Amino acid sequence: MAVSKNKRIERSGMMKAWKKVLGIAAIALATVGLAACGGSDDSKGASGGDSKTLLMYQVGDKPDNYDELMKIANKQIKDKIGVTIDLQYISWGDWDKKMPTIINSGESYDIAFAYQYVANAQKGAFADLTELSQTHAKEYMDQLPEMYKKGNEVDGKLYAIPVYGNTWAQQVLTFNDQFVKKYNLDISKVDGSYESATEVLKQFHEKEPNIAAFAIGQNFKASGNFDFPLGKDYPFAVKLDADGSPKIVNQYEDPEFQNNLKVLHQWYKDGLIPSDAATDTQAYPLEGNTWFAREETQGPLDYGDTILSQAAGQSLTSRPLTSQLKTTAQAQMANFVVSNTSKNKEKAVEFLNLLNTDPDLLNGLVWGVEGEAWEKVGDKKIKLLDGYKPKAHMDAWNTGNNMLLYTSETVTDEMIQKRDQSIETAETSPILGFNVKTDSFKTELTNIMNVMNRYAANLNTGSIDPEENLPKLIEELKTAGWDKAQKEMQAQLDQYMEESN
Repeated sequence: MAVSKNKRIERSGMMKAWKKVLGIAAIALATVGLAACGGSDDSKGASGGDSKTLLMYQVGDKPDNYDELMKIANKQIKDKIGVTIDLQYISWGDWDKKMPTIINSGESYDIAFAYQYVANAQKGAFADLTELSQTHAKEYMDQLPEMYKKGNEVDGKLYAIPVYGNTWAQQVLTFNDQFVKKYNLDISKVDGSYESATEVLKQFHEKEPNIAAFAIGQNFKASGNFDFPLGKDYPFAVKLDADGSPKIVNQYEDPEFQNNLKVLHQWYKDGLIPSDAATDTQAYPLEGNTWFAREETQGPLDYGDTILSQAAGQSLTSRPLTSQLKTTAQAQMANFVVSNTSKNKEKAVEFLNLLNTDPDLLNGLVWGVEGEAWEKVGDKKIKLLDGYKPKAHMDAWNTGNNMLLYTSETVTDEMIQKRDQSIETAETSPILGFNVKTDSFKTELTNIMNVMNRYAANLNTGSIDPEENLPKLIEELKTAGWDKAQKEMQAQLDQYMEESN
């Protein structure tokens, strides 16, 4: 049964997921995303003229008050390290087109938000920062948890200065509290599985049949107890609770994951999932009343549901679906790289160190102009003012060291203590730091993705019967070359594990 809803366009693929999770964090924690001004001047920047201006590319949309933010920031940067930054934004829609062109053309630039970090590092597009990070960014690198260093090593070398952000990620089922309270629904039994949410979703659907009980669309991927060496889009996974050395399996052959797909299919048949979910490329806004439950990603800097609720402008409550897990994907979530074409490599690394260790610089970019958008109410706490607007600061997740950011007065000391505890105790993936080299099976991966494009949306949204279609998917994947790809990946993983121990 189709359900009515108000929608907004969502970003596609992994960039879409990053934007959603981290855009939420921006409203709450306000993490910086370095912005950009106009074109670069050949007499400066990466070409290294008398006046050192570093050319930096950042993904996303430029803040409305970009000129004011960068005027303040560049004065601080110049006073501290003698350079200024020409920060150029590339929108999410253009990122996948423009960044490969910049990299492949050999254009001279200094710093960029990493595009296809591992692949471009392996082919020599990014500077080796193994030693430079210790000589010109030691202050920041000494603060970074080991998982960021291990997770960003490529063939034993470091090619990025990562942003210290959400060290772990957890999938959660998030509920709209206005409906929970209105119908006195009990979500306390939802814990660790989709199946545990069935009863409460049915109860809501009986009350509100025209509102999405479980609001998902075409890009939704069901979660499981896995880490994914190539990301969730590919059928390659490592089961986290398996005994012995980690093995790469097809999650679509795993009995527990298959059961998740069966649950989702039953939800679809019962009208709990929108009938157009497999083709719907638009999203349900966090704010408003067009949905009852959804799946979200949270990390320690979300402070439970604090950030998510602030982004929604209404109270939300989440229940855990997966464990808190440190992964390579989290370690590489927001990396800054220095181009191998840069003539200012040392200064570029020095700037990244400053950005991640200078609280005045970082907070001014992430929260906005002090005195207009915020004011301090303690050593590390701030009060937001009327001038704090969504487009009047940079994003937190892809700008700098989140642990350096002041917290809003709504974040208590107890929440911060719990955050720090969780960073220490979160589970670490057995394949943290493992990066796959795909050169020897690129053709097979293309064929495999073509197969997944025919099945993934329908299976993951519950739109087709998994008992009937999973055998077809598995057989087609084998025809596409799954066995060869798995064998090559497993050999690399075995070697990685042997070298790591």
